[in-house]
Amino acid sequence: MKPRLWIVVLLTALAFAAPALTRDTPPVAAVQAPVAERKPHAVVSPNGTRDDPYYWLRDDTRTKPEVLDYLKAENAYYEAQSAPYHSLVGKLSKEMIGRLKQDDSTVPYKYKDYVYYTRFETGKERPVHARHPLGSEKEEILVDANREAQGRSFYVVGRRAVSPKQDLLAFVEDVAGRRQFTLRVREIATGRDLPDRIGGLGNGAVWASDNRTLFYVENDPVTLLSTRVKRHVLGTDPKVDPIVYEEADHSFYLGIDKSGDERFIVIRLRSTVATETMMIDAADPGAAPKMLAKRRRDHLYDADHIDGRWIVRTNLDAPNYRMMTVADGAEGGTGGWKELLPYDPKVFIEGAALFRDYLVINERSEGLLRLRVLPWSNLEQSTFIRSDEAAYAEELSVNPEQGTDLLRYRHASLITPDSIFELNMRTGARRLLKRQPVLGGFDPERYATERVWATARDGTRVPVSLAYRKGLKRDGTAPMYQTAYGAYGASSDPEFDSASVSLLDRGFVYALAHIRGGQEMGRAWYDAGHLLNKKNSFTDFIDVTDFLVKQKYCAADKVFAMGGSAGGLLMGAVANMGGEKYRAIVAHVPFVDAVTTMLDETIPLTSNEFDEWGNPKEKQYYDYILSYSPYDNVRPRKYPALYVTTSLNDSQVQYFEPAKWVARLRATKTDANPLLFKINMAAGHGGSSRRYDALRELAFDYTWILGVLDLRPASAAPRPRGADS
Repeated sequence: MKPRLWIVVLLTALAFAAPALTRDTPPVAAVQAPVAERKPHAVVSPNGTRDDPYYWLRDDTRTKPEVLDYLKAENAYYEAQSAPYHSLVGKLSKEMIGRLKQDDSTVPYKYKDYVYYTRFETGKERPVHARHPLGSEKEEILVDANREAQGRSFYVVGRRAVSPKQDLLAFVEDVAGRRQFTLRVREIATGRDLPDRIGGLGNGAVWASDNRTLFYVENDPVTLLSTRVKRHVLGTDPKVDPIVYEEADHSFYLGIDKSGDERFIVIRLRSTVATETMMIDAADPGAAPKMLAKRRRDHLYDADHIDGRWIVRTNLDAPNYRMMTVADGAEGGTGGWKELLPYDPKVFIEGAALFRDYLVINERSEGLLRLRVLPWSNLEQSTFIRSDEAAYAEELSVNPEQGTDLLRYRHASLITPDSIFELNMRTGARRLLKRQPVLGGFDPERYATERVWATARDGTRVPVSLAYRKGLKRDGTAPMYQTAYGAYGASSDPEFDSASVSLLDRGFVYALAHIRGGQEMGRAWYDAGHLLNKKNSFTDFIDVTDFLVKQKYCAADKVFAMGGSAGGLLMGAVANMGGEKYRAIVAHVPFVDAVTTMLDETIPLTSNEFDEWGNPKEKQYYDYILSYSPYDNVRPRKYPALYVTTSLNDSQVQYFEPAKWVARLRATKTDANPLLFKINMAAGHGGSSRRYDALRELAFDYTWILGVLDLRPASAAPRPRGADS
């Protein structure tokens, strides 16, 4: 997700060291920033009524002229400000695209009688999904997204599933960016689509063993929540597809997949604090689902099947998870579960992969994501896959077959291009299958990465992954780009991004802060960063900044921050709580109107997330969320330079949240620092679906940051008329 940003100042220097930018820049177009009209609107709750003068910017139909006119005015302002620099941004785009192998492809993997892969063609924006038979190089095209996307401004292929006889492909597509998918079925040999087509679905479908029955998840058309599992037989009318399972509790997400041994259709239900798994024999698609273990609050588990038993990852009496097993026939509760591995409170088990002779654990310890291989014959004998780097992540790659001794995994760090390795678990032999090609003379030996620990204000040690070009002097003069997420228990692992080299080569320190709210340090790390502990995420981020400045990794007046979605909430809170510490803040598709959104269950995802943020219908959560909600806490004060992005069709964070936030900031802040707002009128939460557009958008990001770095501190501007109090 890399939406476009405003370009402030001409970039000319491409040398390593702090950027030198020309003073002879073209004048910015004399266009006034849009001023949103204030219209009183009462937001009523059991715990108080608030006036929201910009509520009128919400239009669920996305058709009201007054709303669209305002958004178009913001885009026009953006275009007017950025127009003088388009050619120079193009140079930075060319630099980034120049590192990209345009005809790249994924590492092929074997599944049954075929080898599968995804490839790109030079100059084209979207992938081609293909396969070829074992022992032959004759390619069969599954889906050419370039062809399917013709005439569309947005197009994404979702999950794909090959039928048991390997002759049919079920795939889903999103043509609007709202993550509402349409199911299609295709004869692979001929490329002919069957008439079966079903819209309004979740991402993916699963085949039963009969090669003619598909299971899919249907979404609610208003809330977009996944609510029903249905069953479809090819050639029948989807309108009469039977409901296999319907979920009444809207705090749960619903998904389907197939067990690793392909014996079961697996229905998975997940909320923030509870999970439930049901299964259907794939050979008996008309059967009713059976439950593995009934949901109960604070019990989280997932499971896969192998050799007549379920292997379960569970937090039952184990906050950081342990591995257990349950034999076929003993499903229905936890009474028959038996411990497979002893619980280690110092290790957070992130996931597992099951093989005929081996169990592979993906675990976190000391803030690093690692892999451990254990033979079923002796689970006390385990082997770690180790790395020579200080800050890295190793995770499971594509392993579609259980009956093999070969494990594929991915190694990544901030300075090492993503690498796919294959490990022979029997012999220990390891080989590199592919390292992400980076063109343009990139050499990882020119860069360094390290892991440091910042001390938060409450004494908690917060891990930080750093990258910079070798030779950097820790003298407190370097600019820094700091990012984080810190929500939903989603861990931010160090990963390579070839575009970030454009900052490292200009003397930037890249800092990834592993703040509370993720699970980098285990489940307790997440618990300490959500609900009534959410502010720890914000103060951790600020305290990491203070630490890195104090340790002279960077200059106090050259710190730039970026976050998206829930990380955009982080950016909004940081701007209110410690904005003076940042030269500029970039907030992509930010969740910034937390109270109003969480009060309205018609807004997509709201009810799913009461256990993440709290339900503001309860006073303790209302008061707490209100105390940090970025939109509600905008005050007359100086803010750093700000760039905010959104997409009109965003289903995760509705466009009107950042629109309202920007409108209030414009009317309230007391500085003259730039505030730009870019609305993608034809995309969703992830921004553009075209790969080159994504790099151009990131080029806007970096050019804007470099431009702000060259600006002189702005004096306070007079408060405009009608400013919020």
